[in-house]
Order: sequence, then structure tokens, then C-alpha cells
Amino acid sequence: MIEREETSAVDPDYLGFIHNIKQSTGIDLAEYKEAQMKRRLTTLRMKNGYGSFADFFAAMMKDKALFYEFLDRMTINVSEFWRNPNRWEVLRDIILPELQRSGRKLKLWSAACSTGEEPYTLAMILQDKGILSQTGITATDIDDGALAKAKQGLYLERSLKDVPTDVAARYFKPEGPMFKVSEELKRNIEYRKQNLLTDKFDTGYDLIICRNVMIYFTEEAKHKLYHKFAAALRPGGYLFVGSTEQIFTPSQYGFESTETFFYRKK
Repeated sequence: MIEREETSAVDPDYLGFIHNIKQSTGIDLAEYKEAQMKRRLTTLRMKNGYGSFADFFAAMMKDKALFYEFLDRMTINVSEFWRNPNRWEVLRDIILPELQRSGRKLKLWSAACSTGEEPYTLAMILQDKGILSQTGITATDIDDGALAKAKQGLYLERSLKDVPTDVAARYFKPEGPMFKVSEELKRNIEYRKQNLLTDKFDTGYDLIICRNVMIYFTEEAKHKLYHKFAAALRPGGYLFVGSTEQIFTPSQYGFESTETFFYRKK
């Protein structure tokens, strides 16, 4: 059994906040590493002028903009296109060709997709391979604000810094100070809200991408999620994780390590 991570001191104000958030939204902050989550939310609370988490919670329940700011801070919506480009090249050149050999329509999922950079990167690769319209891409996140930005598809230039120049020219158009992703990519991605820790997962996926998210969860929550991801993949399907999220004993979840940060379900 994997134990929850403990903190050095009990803070009734913060524990009450965790309880209230779970009761009102279903989000269990106890599944996240407490020290970094509490530090992050304390900064947000103080920035907005609230002396306690109890007052902060009461204000959030009345102010939708403040609640969305809480969700944004909680989920760390920091993303960019082609993050760690060499890993996307492995996906393009090794993983996808292997999956394509099945001959069936591929079913792909970008979990905790934030503001859309990850699923759009996947869509660019698929379109360049000529198979985007024959592939199903689902992208999910817990944050309504992030999902709204993903559906809008407008990004600052800095988000495109790792996109190959020729790819950027094909799939983005300047719109004022922003860059807009092509409608061709947008219409081939289904965005929907999802809580990874509590919601049931669909099954039969060929590829699940969940990068730079697991680092925020407790060991117990990670353990639960890896089992859920494994159950959601078909045999031979892949889980693609972030560069700081290596699974040290993948066999306990029915995975085998192949390429770096790619795990295949046995």
C-alpha cells in the first residue's frame, strides 16, 4: 500500500479549504502534493487580499472569475507546442508508424491538455502524415477556462518557439499580436471537461499522452492513475509521459518501457 505524503504541520484553515473544495466541486486537493499546492494557493489567496483560506473559499463561491483563477493556478496551465521536440519526433517516426500497422482508425487521447498546445501538436503531426481525418483525438482537462482557450486556438508567439518553421507556416496565421491555429486542426479534436482522479476513462485507446501533470500528484494518486491509464489502453497501446515523469517499475501496471518516456501496454 502506498501512503499519502504527510506535511510537517497540520493547518486547520487549509484542511477546511480542502474539505470545502471537495464538497463543492469534487476536486480532491489531498491527491496533490500538499507543500507545493498549499504554497501556490497561498500566493494566490494573498494576491487577492484574503487573510484566510476560509475567506478565500467563500469569495470563490461568489466570484466565478476568482474560481477560474483558482483552477488555473491549481492546474498550472503552462504549455507550449512541440515541448521537448525530440520526444515528438520519436512519436512521429517510431510510435505512430507502429500503431498504424494495425490498419484501423487510431483512437488517441491528450489527458490534462491544458490550453491545447499538446493536442494541436499531435494533430499537426497526424495531418502531415495524411491521417488526421481518419484518427480520433480527444483532449480533456479539469479547467473550463483552459478548455475555452484551447477551443479558441489563439496563442502568443512564445508558445510557438519550438514549432518547426515550415510547420508553423502551414498551421498558424497571425491575428493581431496572436497566432491562430488552423480550423483544419480544430475540427478534428474533441475537447471535454474531465477530472482524471475521479472520472471514469473510456477504453480502447492506442495512445494516451499525459505529460508534466503527474509530478503534482501524491504517490498514491500516481499509482491509481497509472492503473487507470493502463486499463484505458488496448494491448500494444502507448502511454507518453513528461520528461520528469519516468515510471520506475512499469511492469506493476502492465507496461513495458520502449522509447524514453513511452510505455507500451503488454
